[in-house]
Amino acid sequence: MGAVVFWAVAHGQDVGARRDLAVAAQVAPISQPPPCVWLFELHGGTMRSSPGAPSILPIRATLDAVAADGRTRTGLVHLAGRDLLVHTQLRGDVPVQAVQDLRYQTAERQRLLRVLGAAEIAALLAALLIGQVLARRAIAPLGEALDRQRRFTADVSHELRSPLARLHVRAQLAARRLGREPDPVVVAGDLDRLVTGIGQLGEVIEDLLLSSQLRQHRPSGPVDLAALAEESAGAEAARAGQRGVTIDVRWGPGDHLVRGAQSALRRVISALLDNALRHTSAGGHIWVTICSGPDVVQLSVRDDGVGLDPREGERLFARHAGAPHSGGLGIGLALVSEVVDAHGGTVHVDGRPGAGAVFTISLPRTAAEPVPSEPRLLLPQQARSGPSLPARDGPAGR
Repeated sequence: MGAVVFWAVAHGQDVGARRDLAVAAQVAPISQPPPCVWLFELHGGTMRSSPGAPSILPIRATLDAVAADGRTRTGLVHLAGRDLLVHTQLRGDVPVQAVQDLRYQTAERQRLLRVLGAAEIAALLAALLIGQVLARRAIAPLGEALDRQRRFTADVSHELRSPLARLHVRAQLAARRLGREPDPVVVAGDLDRLVTGIGQLGEVIEDLLLSSQLRQHRPSGPVDLAALAEESAGAEAARAGQRGVTIDVRWGPGDHLVRGAQSALRRVISALLDNALRHTSAGGHIWVTICSGPDVVQLSVRDDGVGLDPREGERLFARHAGAPHSGGLGIGLALVSEVVDAHGGTVHVDGRPGAGAVFTISLPRTAAEPVPSEPRLLLPQQARSGPSLPARDGPAGR
């Protein structure tokens, strides 16, 4: 575009100059030529010239040639360091020469070149910037898709590990009891826990399929956080028993209802319990406490395990944050942070090296839904009551 503009301007100047010189040579008086034009007339061997004409002009050879053959001549001449446009023709029978100094046109073209050069540089920089922005916007969906795929793979590997480990332990215990205690009541209880665990595993898989929409997920209904904590602690019973760890679940008076997705919140509590179990040695304790305030419900999971450096609290919620004493925290706590954030809550961690750790989640409290007129089948944990602060021993039987 710059080259086209420069060519158009230069061509327009050249055409305009030739036209002006032709008109001046035909009709302009010798004594009053147009601005920037000098006129010369060869009449009977006498040369007449415009006022102020330079001494290097006219070009006598061209005047003599036109006088001899009558042909009009126009061309560029470089003379004494000047670029001159010379037009020579007959005015009647008298040869007339019109000369224009092109230095002003040359200066204008140089200014135009500088302006066009600056515009070209600015346009190239703008094109590079726009290209970068458009390229990033075009590549961003692909990068986001790859990131979702990596996160989905990591979520699957982490989220399926704990439920499968619990089912494996339950199956082992059921097999041992079938061989040693063929009590149908005990075996039926183990089978019920296996069925419940398989159902929860299905919920985890369903949640993972929707994990890419977790941030946009809107909580669906009221969830009893105390009942969910007791259920999650019961699901960890066999593993806690194998490790020799006691889990106590305690809750305060009143309801502990929050609005959210029950399966997602179960994943939060399960991840916190899994983290506590992996950092608590045999003979240790894990306390799960739920209490309600006017606006929030708090659930804390505290252990007396290896503890942590409080300065690393924020780093623990980053994906694949490592811990040298455990081989890595994986993405469990990162999922906790994401789910709690999606439910409008917060997560806080505190602890000391060798003195255990406590993870506290705070979620907005919600009111209980009206009781429907028709009877409903309630789960045992939904049917319990207890205004005092009861203590539930862990699944290990302590």
